[in-house]
Amino acid sequence: MNSVILQGATRLLVALILLFSVYMLLRGHNFPGGGFIAGLIAAAAFILYALAWSLREARAALRVPPVRLATLGAMLSIASAVPGALQGLPPFTGLWLFVGGGDGDKGVPLSTVLLFDVGIYLAVLGSVLALFFTLEED
Repeated sequence: MNSVILQGATRLLVALILLFSVYMLLRGHNFPGGGFIAGLIAAAAFILYALAWSLREARAALRVPPVRLATLGAMLSIASAVPGALQGLPPFTGLWLFVGGGDGDKGVPLSTVLLFDVGIYLAVLGSVLALFFTLEED
């Protein structure tokens, strides 16, 4: 499309949509949301960008081929099963590591659940964009 209004609005909207997707990713541990929904939201941002500008511009904005992104996400999700299995626990058991804790404060929690969610986020984002880019090119 060659709409100046859509192109101008898209620059702002894409940034807001991507920020919202990160919020949904991080919020999803205990509330509705998580990697799958956040990945779909992020993919919607890049699809909007492609519709407003062009497919070539959207690919350039993504900077990573979508198939590679999906593969990396799947590998991260599978890797989140390893720490539990190494400790003799069932795979995909949620394990937490608290970084920078002090007196009365546990610190910043890092978990295998977050690693799994980030992997799902990247896998969904890459898969949806690979599908969209392929369909759009035909």
